[in-house]
Amino acid sequence: MIRVLILVVSLFACSAVPDDLTPEEQQELENIRRRKQELQEDIQRLKDEIAEVTSEIENLGSTEERKNMQRNKQVAMGRKKFNMDPKKGIQFLIENDLLKNTSDDIAQFLYKGEGLNKTAIGDYLGERDDFNIQVLHAFVELHEFTDLNLVQALRQFLWSFRLPGEAQKIDRMMEAFAQRYCQCNPGVFQSTDTCYILSFAIIMLNTSLHNPNVKDKPSVERFISMNRGINEGGDLPEDLLRNLYDSIKNEPFKIPEDDGNDLTHTFFNPDREGWLLKLGGRVKTWKRRWFILTDNCLYYFEYTTDKEPRGIIPLENLSIKEVEDKKPNCFELFIPDNKDQVIKACKTEADGRVVEGNHTFYRISAPTTEEKEEWMNSINPQSCYQQGPLLRDAGSQEEEGVIHEEALELLSTPDVALDRTGGPGTRPVWVSAEVAGWGLLQTSSGDFSWIHSRPGFGTLQVRKTGSMLTFFR
Repeated sequence: MIRVLILVVSLFACSAVPDDLTPEEQQELENIRRRKQELQEDIQRLKDEIAEVTSEIENLGSTEERKNMQRNKQVAMGRKKFNMDPKKGIQFLIENDLLKNTSDDIAQFLYKGEGLNKTAIGDYLGERDDFNIQVLHAFVELHEFTDLNLVQALRQFLWSFRLPGEAQKIDRMMEAFAQRYCQCNPGVFQSTDTCYILSFAIIMLNTSLHNPNVKDKPSVERFISMNRGINEGGDLPEDLLRNLYDSIKNEPFKIPEDDGNDLTHTFFNPDREGWLLKLGGRVKTWKRRWFILTDNCLYYFEYTTDKEPRGIIPLENLSIKEVEDKKPNCFELFIPDNKDQVIKACKTEADGRVVEGNHTFYRISAPTTEEKEEWMNSINPQSCYQQGPLLRDAGSQEEEGVIHEEALELLSTPDVALDRTGGPGTRPVWVSAEVAGWGLLQTSSGDFSWIHSRPGFGTLQVRKTGSMLTFFR
């Protein structure tokens, strides 16, 4: 037994095995070696299974993240569509499974109101279609008016949308409001008609007291007199009417702005955002700015909490490339056909003035190589070229045929870089930045150039000024 233990210890310690072993001991040693091999294989199999499960979990997380990002972009698109056309926006959200086609779900979406134009909300709620009326009542049901006086309830209600201008729409909305208020506050009024009439009277009072065009301001006595007999033939308590009058006189209704189109909502669900360093225009110093990429524009802020950007860079007709600098991970935005031209952009000065930018290029430094590549990939597809057909509106059919033949000839010899410019000093009017394939390029002299750039960067798009001429592989 002692000799067996010595064998086991020797085997696992990788020390020399004694030569004077009996056949039984040699057999035992073989068994131990086989068992050791089996254990090592089991351990490796467990490691592989753990690695596979870990990879599946990571892939699942990234897949869910991509799905959420795509969903958020579609929701943002639906909001923009709603602000332009409420019915089309709602239809878009329903068709993309972002909103259920029920009055309750749509009412909840409008009640939250994130990124929605409040005029558009009011227009949708005021429509006389049966379904819109159902949404209106579901929307009003989401308001809680319990223990609020009528003016307080109206303030809350009228802040959730912008009251439309059509009398019929206002009538339907105020009727729904009166029913909900009486439901939350039973006994305050003898009927919903009383609440409905008084609500209209309060809205009219607000206009009369605070519209500068109204010269004859009603007194509290006149307001009380105007509302006699509206409570099922009886009068409302005078103290109630005085309190309502004073509340409106001291603080008018706040009319919500059309905030669905302001910059705050422009930055909902951006294509990309993060901290970057930006090189100054006149004064070449690096400043840390919070950048947001959305709608083919690059916005930068001094702080993430700022509501308005310090600068706006439209990306149309700009190209992007990597550059070497003392700062690491740099890339540059520039006008490809005229590097000395000032980029059309704007910025806000310290005193609040908005002025044109003075950059001929924007040099930006990212924190890491990975972030630099992600920013460049996010910016490049939208800013450097446009989609188009193979050849379109190139002028005469004869010209188009010649161009097409030459294009096929060039594409059959991709290792030969040809340059047919209009002569020395001519500049191309437009070209995409470092993309694969041959392309036709018009120069400022009106001639054409064939160019071939580095492979691996995607599709070359070419645009002819005036009539459109586009070619891509």
